[in-house]
Amino acid sequence: MIKAILIFNNHGKPRLSKFYEHYSEDTEQQIIRETFHLVSKRDENVCNFLEGGMLIGGSDNKLIYRHYATLYFVFCVDSSESELGILDLIQVFVETLDKCFENVCELDLIFHVDKVHNILAEMVMGGMVLETNMNEIITQVDAQNKMEKSEAGIAGAPARAVSAVKNMNLPEIPRNINIGDISIKVPNLPSFK
Repeated sequence: MIKAILIFNNHGKPRLSKFYEHYSEDTEQQIIRETFHLVSKRDENVCNFLEGGMLIGGSDNKLIYRHYATLYFVFCVDSSESELGILDLIQVFVETLDKCFENVCELDLIFHVDKVHNILAEMVMGGMVLETNMNEIITQVDAQNKMEKSEAGIAGAPARAVSAVKNMNLPEIPRNINIGDISIKVPNLPSFK
């Protein structure tokens, strides 16, 4: 099972942290710091697996990571997960981010954190791997983006309605509005113009 997914830059600044077990906020910050220190001091030519830090569970857990440009992608997993399977999952995650953001960079993770979490949620939920097919993940993310855009049209309707009323050339503001059995008295309002 995946215990946590962490992304941080070369200076240890977290860019994404997703924990699948409950920890206090202080403990999460300590785990991020400890993980960064364990991973960042390793040479580039050593293997990408190491024993988990004391805070994340010690020798019962593993840290599996990849270093891309300025970012470390670290998956904290228990002993039941395959190291090579998780390395492949990291690769799929990075390639999916790259396709969704067209050459992903650290700023994309900062300014589009909700989209990154959505992509991650398509791949991993509750610490279990759901999907590893990049095309399927992108299809679901695109469908979600399409739905968000259509909902933005609905959410913007009140503002458009106010704008339309402001642009109406009414000789005077109606004082009584009758709709069927409902009668609404309009208070004295300042002019819209």
